[in-house]
Amino acid sequence: MINYSNDKRVVLTLDAGGTNFVFSAIKGNVEITTSITLPSNANNLDFCLETIIKGFKEIIIQINDKPVAISFAFPGPADYENGIIGDLGNLPGFRGGVALGPMLKEIFGIPVFINNDGDLFTYGEAIAGFLPFVNHKLKLANSNKRFKNLLGVTLGTGFGAGIVRNNEVFLGDNGAGAEIWLMRNKLHPFSLAEEGVSIRAIKRVYQQNSNFNHDEDLSPKDIFDIATGIKPGDKQAALKSFEEMGEILGDALSNAITLIDGLIVIGGGLSGAASLFLPKVIEEMNGHIKSLNGKDFNRLEVKVFDLEDETQFAEFAIGEQKIINVPKSNNTISYDPLKRIGIGLSKLGTSKAIAIGAYSYALHQIDTKVKA
Repeated sequence: MINYSNDKRVVLTLDAGGTNFVFSAIKGNVEITTSITLPSNANNLDFCLETIIKGFKEIIIQINDKPVAISFAFPGPADYENGIIGDLGNLPGFRGGVALGPMLKEIFGIPVFINNDGDLFTYGEAIAGFLPFVNHKLKLANSNKRFKNLLGVTLGTGFGAGIVRNNEVFLGDNGAGAEIWLMRNKLHPFSLAEEGVSIRAIKRVYQQNSNFNHDEDLSPKDIFDIATGIKPGDKQAALKSFEEMGEILGDALSNAITLIDGLIVIGGGLSGAASLFLPKVIEEMNGHIKSLNGKDFNRLEVKVFDLEDETQFAEFAIGEQKIINVPKSNNTISYDPLKRIGIGLSKLGTSKAIAIGAYSYALHQIDTKVKA
């Protein structure tokens, strides 16, 4: 896996939210400027575009090196490969297709790369976070097992995802790869998975099941504190809200990882409550499914381990080592029949992973074109 931590090139980045835009520059996987925050002007396209131009110009003033690219995450739907933004919910000024990438390329004269946050989060964790962390721990444990594929999911306002395979972000032919939020909700089959895996899901399930009257609008952190006994409230309803999310998340991850067969990393604001939902995720993924004649199957061909648990990590690293005979020979060969993957939490933090992902993606694309 390529790591640009010692690279001297500078890339301009943007954290695009519905309320504010935060601009910065990265060199060697490290932010080298004081970030600049400007209001997004989400309802007015002209003001919004002028804000983006202004933000990047102000960052350029802070740096000594000429930037080699602009790279950032931006909400979809979008034609990310061509830098064209579609109709956005949280930035309603964008309608009918806005050529944001081409505009910035003309103004600044450098390549522009736009992706969604799930893709860049996963790429950052694959380059400098969870994937190398796990592989390094496996090496220290004298395990021969190594992983090259990563599914990343972000849990927060929405339910996002990204896929990295052999150092490449999998975007799909329409830039619509890893749209996990649209998977079917296990507990509400006519609904989206995101309706059960998001901030609004935690709040809804707690409100539906709580016998405790709250004067305030509770956040997921409040509900987490109720579940862990820090804050007064309906503890059982709070626990149920995270366990239900874990079951729906586990089902969605099972469907996704069946086609990917790699490690899974979790980020986003709700990942801080992993102690309450991750056990249910593991239980769901290591559960069973039946054929129509009642025959029982493992939910997955692989066994899933919680890599945040050191006991489980030790079992994950060792596997099931066997020595078997080579037929018609006096030789033997080692064999590990345990097909396994692991799931754990971001090692960089979501924002940093997205920034490193944006930086690495830009440099990788530039280097790949040079070699071609």
